[in-house]
Amino acid sequence: MTIRYLTGITTTGTPHLGNYVGALRPAVAASRRDGTENFYFLADYHALIKCDDPARMQRSTLEIAACWLAIGLDPEQVFFYRQSDIPEIPELTWLLTCVTGKGLLNRAHAYKAQVDKNTAAAVDPDSDVTAGLFMYPVLMAADILMFKAHRIPVGRDQVQHIEMARDMAQSFNHLYGEHLVLPEAEVDESVAMLPGLDGRKMSKSYDNVIALFGPREQVRKQIFSIVTDSKAPGEPKETEGSALFQIYQAFASADETEALRKAYAAGIAWSDAKELLFARIDREIAPMREKYDHLVAHPHELERILLRGAEKARARATPLMAELRHAVGLRNLGDQGPGKKQKAAKSAALPTFKQYREADGKFYFKLVDAQGKLLLQSGGFDSPRDAGQAVARLKADPAALKLDGGLQAADGVHLSQIIAALQDLTGPEN
Repeated sequence: MTIRYLTGITTTGTPHLGNYVGALRPAVAASRRDGTENFYFLADYHALIKCDDPARMQRSTLEIAACWLAIGLDPEQVFFYRQSDIPEIPELTWLLTCVTGKGLLNRAHAYKAQVDKNTAAAVDPDSDVTAGLFMYPVLMAADILMFKAHRIPVGRDQVQHIEMARDMAQSFNHLYGEHLVLPEAEVDESVAMLPGLDGRKMSKSYDNVIALFGPREQVRKQIFSIVTDSKAPGEPKETEGSALFQIYQAFASADETEALRKAYAAGIAWSDAKELLFARIDREIAPMREKYDHLVAHPHELERILLRGAEKARARATPLMAELRHAVGLRNLGDQGPGKKQKAAKSAALPTFKQYREADGKFYFKLVDAQGKLLLQSGGFDSPRDAGQAVARLKADPAALKLDGGLQAADGVHLSQIIAALQDLTGPEN
């Protein structure tokens, strides 16, 4: 089975070293895995929620596209496209909007954070809340579901959006049949998170970043402004808590890192340590900077690459959108064949699994019949993947179902009813 991965980056800024180490570099490495299809997109519709400067939007899109290609993303081997070049995405957003409860969107972190901020300031709770901010999770779900992505690499703070995409897909599938693939969040706890110049997380919000493809002397100046302690040359220095050491470690080999650790213990001067860091980063970034500068200077090359990527992506999106339009009833009026109508009705009248997360942080699933009546309730799982694997086991062998502390029948529902529902869901025609 080919596993589909999808990653997007919002076009509101210029990439820095923290973005490179934490997201861009591992994503490019992942794109070369066997047995995978990889989708990378520039989330310019999402950027409209945060940025109202058209020139900045255009420049950021240019810089981020050039960055992806400069660091090694191969547009011939992946799907690389601009979100706004895929008209099927906003169309799917509307279909999902029509099956998504407002209560689900009320729980979105970004919306809740703005409401909490307004409440604390004693102003209207919806002050500065646009419909775009409120609907952000639906657009993100459309990005994912449009290409039937299986896994979405995200930070832990983004897991909720993947769970919401699953909820929306389940709601759509329950009404119209199994058309959408339920995605899973993939959180890599080993991904490095770089400290910035002041020791806090590297972020444009803190103005503590080191430019990824800034002019060489600018990068050197930023590195030499990293905050260190007051220990003089010759005094042993601690690697623990040293932003300079952590940044070096993210670029260096194990042997290089150990050599710097010994130099710390021997009392290396901070200026010498910063010079080592600059040289190590420059060795990795300099060859990429040359390609980056070329692409930024030749935007028409980037435009051609993105339009080819959009054409490739739409070869997937257009057929799925036609399928979904037919499923919801947006059809050719002459298409009244009873076979298709009966098949759609049968598909829509199936039991379904719904997976969700509770306030305890655990992941649960339930099985409901075609009318939404609860049949089976699970216990809590530590991750959505664990819950999904349990669902897959039930589908694979319904007759092996046993009710225990981890799986409970709803009141008045017998084991035989649950097994029959599972068999309906997983029968040969489905």
